Amino acid sequence: MSFLIDGPWLYASGQTYGRLASEPVRDRSAKALGLATIATFWGVSIPLYLNQKWTEPIWRACRAKSGRDWMVNSGVSRFDAKSNSPRRHAIAAVIFATYPLWLIAGYRRGVAARR
Repeated sequence: MSFLIDGPWLYASGQTYGRLASEPVRDRSAKALGLATIATFWGVSIPLYLNQKWTEPIWRACRAKSGRDWMVNSGVSRFDAKSNSPRRHAIAAVIFATYPLWLIAGYRRGVAARR
């Protein structure tokens, strides 16, 4: 999970939910699955960004220097991931806040594709 990957991954997940859910259960199931999906993404991505110790196997597997390095650079950028500036944290918070929007947009696209 990283800022570069999470948005498109959430969009694709939402699109899949929208395409595969049957009409009678779509709204109920999609809400439950959507909540679980967002909780999982936030439950891993935020601790990665905060460099929680338990995330070390994840960021090491991604060949990153830290959880924040993985979240910020995704192995392709060279931004300073050590920065603890309030501005950097505010930007990260805004990005995390967009996660449900990515999922919802994908879900709506998936439902529209069924029509």
